[in-house]
This record gives sequence, structure tokens and C-alpha cells, in this order.
Amino acid sequence: MEPSDSLQKRFYIVRSALSSDLEAILKIYNQGIEDRIATLETETKNMDYMRSWIEDHQDRYQVLVAENEGRLVGWASLNRYSQRRAYDGVADLSIYILREYRGKGVGGHLLSALEQAAKENQFYKIILFTFPNNIAGQKLYRRHGYREVGIFEKQGVLDGNMVDVMIMEKMLKKQT
Repeated sequence: MEPSDSLQKRFYIVRSALSSDLEAILKIYNQGIEDRIATLETETKNMDYMRSWIEDHQDRYQVLVAENEGRLVGWASLNRYSQRRAYDGVADLSIYILREYRGKGVGGHLLSALEQAAKENQFYKIILFTFPNNIAGQKLYRRHGYREVGIFEKQGVLDGNMVDVMIMEKMLKKQT
């Protein structure tokens, strides 16, 4: 392995997303949709969708991005779990990584920063939905203290096939 490859695996800047990041976020999200490993979405998104999406991710529901040498290589977001006020302390998370940076530590950096942002915004729990066959994602989440809650059988349809969805969760602090 060349020294520059080693540095690229370890040196990431994680920061809040800016509106100028939307094009790169869109590209990474569409890769995730196309690859069929992280979402039940099947149709790629456009900039109009992303502008509306970022408007919904203000205040507590943050979007963070990871950069490597000035290039946006991943993003993560805290999403509303439910409209019911009883669940205001619970956030759903999303993480998407640029194809060539998957498995190089980006997800861990984003997840750590996202958990910190969640704590700062009074979330006590983060949940996520993943495919049971997304082993790499599950390894990341388990390393960060997430546990499997269960599996929704035949929760959605992807390319004409019924798909199971696993739920994972992490308690950030005790509910008061």
C-alpha cells in the first residue's frame, strides 16, 4: 500500500453540510440507490429533491459530510423517526459513502460525529434500518455499540423482490 493510500484512509474532516455540498451529496446518495445495498429507494434523485430534503434537515436533524483532501466522500444525517412528540428524543440515521471510499473508515468518522451531534440536540436514542445482508454496515454499527432489535420480514419491495429489513438501535443516554 502506498503512503498516500494510507493517509486517505485515515484523514477525514467531518463538518456540517452546506448547500454547496448538495451536488456531491446527491451523487453519493444516487450511488447508494443504484447499488441496492442501503435503501429501498429505486429511483435516483435530482437536485430539486435534494433542496427539499436539506430544508427538512435543519436544527436538530443535521447533515454532516466527510471530506478527504477537499473531496466530499460521505455524508450522514439525523432524520425524524416519527411525527409523534412522544418520539422527539429518537432519531433515525442515514449514512452513505462514495463507492471508492467504502471500507476506509469514513463511516466510523461520520457515525461518531453524528452521535455527538445527536447528544448535543437532546436525542437519547438512534435507530437505523439496514438490510440483513449488509454485513459491512452491521459491522460498523456493532463496533459503535448498536444492537440488533429485530427483522421486519418482507418489509418492502426492491427490484420486484420482497426484502427483509433489520432494525438496530443505540441508547445515547438515559431518558429523563
